[in-house]
Amino acid sequence: MTTIVADLLASLPVDRVMTDPDAMVAYARDQAEWGAWGAPSAVVRARSTDEVQATVRACLQHGTPIVARGAGTGLSGAANAEAGWVVLSLERMDQVLEVNTLDRLAVVQPGVINDQLRAAAAEHGLWYPPDPGSAPWSTIGGNVATNAGGMCCVKYGVTRDYVLALEVVTGTGEVVRVGRRTAKGVVGYDLVGLLTGSEGTLGIITEVTVRLRPAREPERTVAGFFPDLLSAGRAVTAVAEAGLTPSLLELMDRTLLQAVDDWKHMGLTTEADTMLLGRIDTPGECGDAEAEAMAEVFRAAGAVDAAVAEDEEEGELLFAARRLAYPAAERLGTILTEDVCVPKDQVVPMLERIQEIGRRHGTTIANAAHAGDGNLHPLLVTEPGNTEQLDRAHHAFGEIIAACLELGGTISGEHGVGTLKRDGLHAELGEPVVELHRAIKSALDPHGIMNPGKVFRP
Repeated sequence: MTTIVADLLASLPVDRVMTDPDAMVAYARDQAEWGAWGAPSAVVRARSTDEVQATVRACLQHGTPIVARGAGTGLSGAANAEAGWVVLSLERMDQVLEVNTLDRLAVVQPGVINDQLRAAAAEHGLWYPPDPGSAPWSTIGGNVATNAGGMCCVKYGVTRDYVLALEVVTGTGEVVRVGRRTAKGVVGYDLVGLLTGSEGTLGIITEVTVRLRPAREPERTVAGFFPDLLSAGRAVTAVAEAGLTPSLLELMDRTLLQAVDDWKHMGLTTEADTMLLGRIDTPGECGDAEAEAMAEVFRAAGAVDAAVAEDEEEGELLFAARRLAYPAAERLGTILTEDVCVPKDQVVPMLERIQEIGRRHGTTIANAAHAGDGNLHPLLVTEPGNTEQLDRAHHAFGEIIAACLELGGTISGEHGVGTLKRDGLHAELGEPVVELHRAIKSALDPHGIMNPGKVFRP
């Protein structure tokens, strides 16, 4: 009987199949530092739907698990291979196939970079809102697979809100299209919504049709500097209570501000302990008034300084610092990134719990947040190779998840479950609902080759 590698080489152009162990390491895992992974038997770098289908059918013949990946920017271990698996890289399927100005949609291959799609839409006076922090590097296919969020979610929603249709290679090796291009449509089950966020466990996405919005006028940026993390958290609640709807509302604590300063020398820590950044995109004088109102809310909540940025350039500089938070934190040590989301009125209690958990376990926790929608990203920092710190951080990680659920939250707002949060998913959903997931998985992937062991426990 032939091997899976031999069948892949027979089915695909020879340059599509990588078997060099040293070269395959770069494709074997995502950015979840603590996620388990193993050496794949092959990496396929497909250029078309037909090549994806051929890869899946070869894996079916051999019963070999397959995991899809885009840019590998995920943070949950969802794109990690195990020993002997096939990794299917979609990075070379990177074409924007259509931008339709009448119906305000775009059709793209899964390897298109998020910012590339945004730029293509902008050429037509349109805008693609989902903007994960990895937007300059992450792919649309990966964004769909994890239902990625980002900074604009507080007003404009997550990836699922913009996916209209998908082309997918199923777990039985068939190519199917689900969804629609029309403004309305209620025929059949919402398979697009089901596949979006399924983390490669139900099929391989080979084409995506997304909704676009009209381009916006320049935003007003409001910066608030607070004496501590909790007063910034109270400002988040106060913004919502004031009836303001920011297009962005982001938080960085002193640990991250200092990390960015040490790296890029931006002078952020000269102001205060915690920075809160808001944006207003309401047009005209109303937008000006709302921006000033947000600054006043920041002051009333305890900001030592709050002001509207003088121009768009100053605002972009501040938000550049926010986008640098995660890579700056990586300079501090090994990072385990949390991704909990709580109701707005529970932001302050959740921040209090995070601080208490960090103190009790002696674990450094840096805090970033898409604060406007309650999506918190505590970053647990450990010294590389320090197993004692690592063990304490693992306990802290589990307690943060438990605290989030106690406060009515969810264990992931945008990064997904992968392998790191399977126990948390079971705790959040309960076994009857997990069994529904298992039934869906069995129906769409009856041979169990699509990224097995991810999302929920085997």
